[in-house]
Parts: sequence; C-alpha cells; structure tokens
Amino acid sequence: MSGKNLSERRSGRDAIGYALAALNRFAGNPIVDRLGLRKPAERVMYETTKAGFRTLGAAGRSFQAVQRYGKPARLPAAPKQDLFDLTPTDEQQMIQETVREFAAERLRPAAADADAKCAPPDGLLRQASELGVTLVGIPDEAGGIGSERSAVTGVLVAEAMAHGDMGLAVSCLAPSAVSTALVAWGDEEQQSRYLPAFTGDDAPAAALSLLEPRPLFDPFELRTRARRSGGGFVLDGLKSMVPRAAEAELFVIAAELDGRPRLFLVESDTAGLSIEAEPAMGLRGASMGRVVLEGVQLPPTALLGEAESYVECVRSARIAWCALAVGTAQAVLDYVIPYVNERVAFGEPVSHRQGVAFRVADIGTELEGMRLATYRAASRAEQGRSHARETALAHRLCVDKGMAIGSDGVQLLGGHGFVKEHPVERWYRDLRAIGVAEGTVLV
Repeated sequence: MSGKNLSERRSGRDAIGYALAALNRFAGNPIVDRLGLRKPAERVMYETTKAGFRTLGAAGRSFQAVQRYGKPARLPAAPKQDLFDLTPTDEQQMIQETVREFAAERLRPAAADADAKCAPPDGLLRQASELGVTLVGIPDEAGGIGSERSAVTGVLVAEAMAHGDMGLAVSCLAPSAVSTALVAWGDEEQQSRYLPAFTGDDAPAAALSLLEPRPLFDPFELRTRARRSGGGFVLDGLKSMVPRAAEAELFVIAAELDGRPRLFLVESDTAGLSIEAEPAMGLRGASMGRVVLEGVQLPPTALLGEAESYVECVRSARIAWCALAVGTAQAVLDYVIPYVNERVAFGEPVSHRQGVAFRVADIGTELEGMRLATYRAASRAEQGRSHARETALAHRLCVDKGMAIGSDGVQLLGGHGFVKEHPVERWYRDLRAIGVAEGTVLV
C-alpha cells in the first residue's frame, strides 16, 4: 500500500474518531433530553460507529497485461493410471519435505501469536511466495513451473502446511487458489492481465470467496447476485470467511447469474466493495473478513469460466479442505503420543491405560482413512476422471472424523487440553471449520 493511500486511510479513521468524540460529548449533554434529541443522536452514533468498522478494499496494484498469451495456458491432465499408488514421486516428496520444514520453522512458532492477534505475522506471505508454492500450479509458458495438473501435489502441500498451523496455511495458500482458478478457467485476456503478478517475487494477497454468512449454507444456492448491466455486470451481496480480506488485492467471488452460480474476478479497489473484520472460532491466523458488495460494477471480462467451472471449483476446494484436515489431525496425533507416554499418573504413564491407548489408536486409524480417501479423490481429479463420489466421501469422512480427532486430542490432554499453553485446543477449533468452509483453497 502506498504512503498516500495509507495516509488517506489514517485520515479517514481519524475523522471517524473525531466525529464519535464530538457525538459522545453532544449525547452526554443534558440539554439533548430537554430538546427531545436523544433518539436522533443515538441513531446517528449507531450509524457512524457501524460505518467505522467497515473499510475499503486494499489499494491494489494496477494489474496490466505485460504480454499477451496466444491462447489460454492450461495444465494437461496427468496420465491415467490403472494402479492406484500412494507413493509420492521423488519431486513430490522433495516438495512435501520442503513445505513441511517451512511449516515447522515458520508457521508452528508463529501460530499462537497469530491466533491471539487474528493476523499472520508480517512477511509470511512473501516467505510463502519465495517457497514457490504458487508456481507449481502455473504452466511453464505462463511463468510457472507446472507441466501437468497435479491435485495430489496440491494435497501434499496443503497437508504439510496444515501440520504447522491450519489458519496460517490457509493464509499462505489463499493466493494460489486464485492463480489455480485462473489457470483452470481463465481466458487468454484474464490470464495475461493477472497471472504474471503470481509468478514474481511479490505475489499479491488474493482470495477465492464462495461462503456466505448464513446457517446451513449451500454453495449452489447463493444470495450474492450478479445482474447484467450495460454490457457488464453488477454484483450485490455479502461473502464470509475470506482470508486476509483487508489486504487482498484480487478476489474471485461466487455470485448467482441467470439462476446459476458463477465466478467473477473483482479487484479490491473496485467501487462498492468494502471489508468488515470477522474473527472466528478457528482459523484466526488467516485474518478472516467479510467482503461487502454494494452495486459493484464489473466489465464483461470479469466473468471467469463457464457454468460447469463452478461445480469443479467446489469439488477442488473440498479436496483441499480435506488435505488441511489430514495435516492438522496428524499434528494432533504427533502431539498426543509423546504426551501420554510421558505423563505419569498413579506411578505409570497414562498410555498404559487401555482407554487412553485405544483412543490414540482410534485417532491413527481414522487419520489413515481420511488420508486414503483424500488422496484417492485428488488422484482421480488430476487424471481428469470423474471424482464427485470420491470427493463427497472424503469430505464427509474428514468433517466427521476430523472433529472427533480434535475432540479426542483435547480429551487425552485432560485439563491441559483446555488451556492455550498447549496447541491442541487451537487445532480442535480449526478442525471445526472443515464442516462449514467452502472455497478459499483449491488443488
């Protein structure tokens, strides 16, 4: 953000502060009641305060096409295999080990502070960008290093990152969800305009937003609406649980158009777009926010992909959330095993108790089931095979068993599972998100 824009933001907040101070003094004056102005004054204060919690989208960079691609850059499907083999290739193993080291050295130590502050540490996005995670999903001709679509590699990366912390993993992986969507469904003009920003050293904060703040949300029944206007589109609605919403420079927004859900590219400084903070129970390190869309006017080029692209988007996102659940559940297991072996009660380790030992064994068993189902769904997706059934099974399993593993982890630590001194209570809160989250991450 430039110094000018930052100064403008500060000036805006100062103005709101001065106005509130003046209104408070006014409302506290006894003459207000005598003149019958109490209710109008309270209403003004309410509206002013409400507006003060909302801010404009981040002042984004100017996305310009550096060069034109002759045609959309796509990653071909991986070769079809009759044998289902879970063994990672040498390249995948190297990527997974690198990401796991990054998660252990950068994410795990910063997780507690990020959870308390509801914000990732400064410079984390740049460090993740330098790791090259985004480049894996971008074709070579577009400046990336990808040669074929590899949902399995994406799953391995998400799992390794979530082993450090799920909230910070979401924060780091959110931009690659947008670049993956551009590669999968963007046309030549959209890719030329936006993809180069994701291949440089300063990848933009970006977010894919499907979720809306209402109970029993169905991603195929959206209340965010898009209507055609003057050759372009106008968007109205509210999106929820958007990672790093206040910093994001580019959004992929889901909205209903002509009775069907579609995806739209929306730059953060577009008029009518504003951001509200939305701290949640879990994933607090991702700095979640709401995106408010009020008469947001978009050009015709903002429409991303076809109607069928949205279905694929939902499925790819659910596979990614399964991978995050597997990584966090593995962190729980890796933490509770040494704990129950070292914790002594009545003269012996608590792991000697059958109830404890069986519960740890159950975590290991369910975790392997989650991993197997997730890898199978990802493997079929990258080969271009139908994977609706496999994705649904993996998602159902990870939702149910992921929450159970988080709960068992807290239970196995006893009183220590309830306090923030140990990370298991945070992992439990994060695992609860698997059942409600949609979009945000893609493989």
